[in-house]
Amino acid sequence: MERNAFINKLTRALDDNGIGELSESQKEQMFALTERLIEANKVMNLTAITDEDGIILRHFVDSLLISEYFKQNSTLIDVGCGAGFPTLPLAIARSDLKITALDSTEKRIRYVSETAEWLGLTNVEAVAARAEEFANLPERREKYDYATARAVASLPILCELTIPFIKVGGTLVAMKSKGAREEFELSRSAIRQLAGASSLEASKLVETMLIGNINGEEIGENRTIVVMNKLLSTNKRFPRKFAQIKKTPL
Repeated sequence: MERNAFINKLTRALDDNGIGELSESQKEQMFALTERLIEANKVMNLTAITDEDGIILRHFVDSLLISEYFKQNSTLIDVGCGAGFPTLPLAIARSDLKITALDSTEKRIRYVSETAEWLGLTNVEAVAARAEEFANLPERREKYDYATARAVASLPILCELTIPFIKVGGTLVAMKSKGAREEFELSRSAIRQLAGASSLEASKLVETMLIGNINGEEIGENRTIVVMNKLLSTNKRFPRKFAQIKKTPL
């Protein structure tokens, strides 16, 4: 992978998608993250996207599409962070954010933690735990300004796994693609029970397009960002055990 070519592609992709300019040092960190991801993926199966164009667009740019929704100096939990998306790109681009990366898979969390340290990121805490258990810890419940998740579960299930982490007055910023509007309609009951009817009324779906070039082919992929403001405290009986959440979504 050639450094200058990578940075030129990254710069163009950020500009094409209306994302603010990164500093040269931040672009260097993105390049370093790409090299590390590709190398680690050979033994850890972290991602199916392994070409640099795909990583730039479908991991980095996609993750940074939600950056504008977070206020300065906020706390954020990324539920089901996987290989560190959106955690790592956000941590690079937004050093003001304090991010907790949460995933139930120990080896992925170890990779995220070690990668954050290797990149010199001091605003990432990586935790291996199940969301439905972690959310019931007093020091974690309703302690975050924001929660986010990417490709974790359908929205009715995702609401129960994320909303208990969010402070009253905080926001869920969920990254979805196909079927987001239908999922949102199915989530009305969950939102009412977890955050109140007023939160349902304040929710919105922001439809956007991920624009880029992969292997010489111009592409455009639909993205929908679900933005839900939490206006009431979540009843302590939520979240339930995952088997119950999955079997009978709210």
